[in-house]
Amino acid sequence: MIRLHNIQKRFENFQAIEQVDLSIEKGSIYGLLGSNGAGKTTLLKLLAGIFKQDQGDVLIDEQSVYENPAVKEKIFFIPDYPYFLPQYSIIQMGKFYQGIYTNWNEERFRKLVEAFAIEGNKKLHKFSKGVQRQAAFILALSTMPEILILDEPMDGLDPVVRKNMKSLLIEDVADREMTVLISSHNLREVEDICNVVGILHNGRMILEEELDYLKSDIHKIQLAFKGDIPNAVFSGLQVVHQERRGSILLCIVKGNEADVIRQIEQFHPVILDVLPLTLEEIFIYEMGDAGYAIHSILV
Repeated sequence: MIRLHNIQKRFENFQAIEQVDLSIEKGSIYGLLGSNGAGKTTLLKLLAGIFKQDQGDVLIDEQSVYENPAVKEKIFFIPDYPYFLPQYSIIQMGKFYQGIYTNWNEERFRKLVEAFAIEGNKKLHKFSKGVQRQAAFILALSTMPEILILDEPMDGLDPVVRKNMKSLLIEDVADREMTVLISSHNLREVEDICNVVGILHNGRMILEEELDYLKSDIHKIQLAFKGDIPNAVFSGLQVVHQERRGSILLCIVKGNEADVIRQIEQFHPVILDVLPLTLEEIFIYEMGDAGYAIHSILV
């Protein structure tokens, strides 16, 4: 289990992380979301033991991560821009990691290199960003990590490779109870594979919830009335957004779906539909609640 308690991290005069608590169960796929500059990468590097927190505890199985080689051997971190030793090929990088990770799986490594058709002896810096990211995935999964930390993992990958990578991640979670922490701006990717999401804003965690529960607690409602909209139609409901589209009123409402429908039905709408809500929409409205203004930009 991963547990962060009361984490704070400052860089000179900038407070990057402030009083963050976070917990991730073994075998989970956790999506870390947030605005630009929210502190996501800093949080990932604290968990990977690259940075040391100024305050609080970063624990894996109740052991501190920073300067703890035994714990770090359970972790593999792929940053936004994967790093390889200068002039190294994927085969050479494989030998390098084989000397660090005792659970290195050479057979798996060879099969993955062949499956993704990466030239084993070509210098990695000569490949495109997408191929370099594939190489980082291959190396990561070959270490057989207990915890895989990914910063913008699908950036630069074509749809076929993305599908294959997601399948590999899901298989390892199912077969080995690998824990995955993903930070990404591609919320569609996160929604596809994550079962828990957390939203970070201005260095603080403003929401942490199972994705299924989160979707069950916020609803997109489309409705219309014969005449004017009754003033009391939303009485007692938590409406986080509403807009008119001709005669149709579109609302985002928090709360129990049955209670929301029951309240609106009292006013006999001629149209009342509950529409699917995407993770991207949930993110936008939750960030709006947190004071992160999203304005239309006219050029």
